[in-house]
Amino acid sequence: MKNLLGTGESKGTRGILFFYSLFLPGLIVCGTLCVCLVIVLWGIRLLLQRKKKLVSTSKNGKNQMVIAFFHPYCNAGGGGERVLWCALRALQKKYPEAVYVVYTGDVNVNGQQILEGAFRRFNIRLIHPVQFVFLRKRYLVEDSLYPHFTLLGQSLGSIFLGWEALMQCVPDVYIDSMGYTFTLPLFKYIGGCQVGSYVHYPTISTDMLSVVKNQNIGFNNAAIITRNPFLSKVKLIYYYLFAFIYGLVGSCSDVVMVNSSWTLNHILSLWKVGNCTNIVYPPCDVQTFLDIPLHEKKMTPGHLLVSVGQFRPEKNHPLQIRAFAKLLNKKMVESPSSLKLVLIGGCRNKDDELRVNQLRRLSEDLGVQEYVEFKINIPFDELKNYLSEATIGLHTMWNEHFGIGVVECMAAGTIILAHNSGGPKLDIVVPHEGDITGFLAESEEDYAETIAHILSMSAEKRLQIRKSARASVSRFSDQEFEVTFLSSVEKLFK
Repeated sequence: MKNLLGTGESKGTRGILFFYSLFLPGLIVCGTLCVCLVIVLWGIRLLLQRKKKLVSTSKNGKNQMVIAFFHPYCNAGGGGERVLWCALRALQKKYPEAVYVVYTGDVNVNGQQILEGAFRRFNIRLIHPVQFVFLRKRYLVEDSLYPHFTLLGQSLGSIFLGWEALMQCVPDVYIDSMGYTFTLPLFKYIGGCQVGSYVHYPTISTDMLSVVKNQNIGFNNAAIITRNPFLSKVKLIYYYLFAFIYGLVGSCSDVVMVNSSWTLNHILSLWKVGNCTNIVYPPCDVQTFLDIPLHEKKMTPGHLLVSVGQFRPEKNHPLQIRAFAKLLNKKMVESPSSLKLVLIGGCRNKDDELRVNQLRRLSEDLGVQEYVEFKINIPFDELKNYLSEATIGLHTMWNEHFGIGVVECMAAGTIILAHNSGGPKLDIVVPHEGDITGFLAESEEDYAETIAHILSMSAEKRLQIRKSARASVSRFSDQEFEVTFLSSVEKLFK
């Protein structure tokens, strides 16, 4: 027995000694590799700084500040792109001597076509030139490339895309205006830049965590996961880990701008950088819509319902079509055949085009195809014409970060019916001087009933709501955006 115990003890001792004999060399190897990595990254940083000095020297020998925006889809027609062009215009007014750069993945067009598109869609023309750095690896941030672990895949892909951008141009000031937060440490610590971010929508939010935790079905939470408790727990752990990393990279930002109270609450809970975070409401072209007369829409027979928003899955266009079909099928209004639903939006890629085709099929399946129209990437003047004729503006995105389309509908004089969540609920469709400015809904039944209620109102009552709504949106004007944006980014230029 003693021999057996002695043999066991000697084996255990030898095992411990063997472990310690490997631990120290392993620790040394890991430490050496870390030191080498730091040296390599520091060397790259020095090379990039030298490259930056060469690029930023102007013809008269003076150093010019280089201000860069990271916006891989700058040729799209959404609210995020309007923020980009208004931000550039505001900075060019204040810092006319600076060099302005936009990192974009729109390689199928040239710079002049991009600028013309911005003027056509948003009525914005820049006062100084802009240099475009065209990125070839934008496919790395396409959601279609990552059928699983999409958030992680796109975030890691954005790092490689950011690296491509940094290798082509090293700015003094870097602003992520599209939500690619994982590029911030790259430009701050490797590029040596002052970094800022304009957050339209947090990549992950506490609401997304609750959806998975409660096993609710959503566009980012498939039914196969909600039905399986084990998969739900795995996804919840994945989300919590991702949220932690997202908070770390977001905290690298020297200046954080968010577009609404809803976004502010989530960013503060995740990034924990309240000392440098401000609400900067996105610019809405309120002034352009004010020349639309506030009268009962009688230019066309019947009533026009208009939806304005990019054809992305989170916009939940199917809810609009289903609610509209319910309205017609249940005959909730008089002369349902005189109603028309027009969905206006931008398509960024083939995935968006596929979604539009699916929406067309949905309207056919519900038997309302002759009452539903799709208008894709239309010019600004045509958008304005539709809004001038519309009675109701529709919005159905759950937890919309802000809702520029909602503001535009209200400024144009339509009666807005928005989703009862996010920016529309907290910041936009709120009472003005005690008067209602619009309506909120959640389910198909809610939307159908509220549409019927709006159409049953007298012309005088609808006019009163339109006037209150239009008066309430002045705080979202281009001029207000310029003031708050320049005030917020001032720290980046000191």
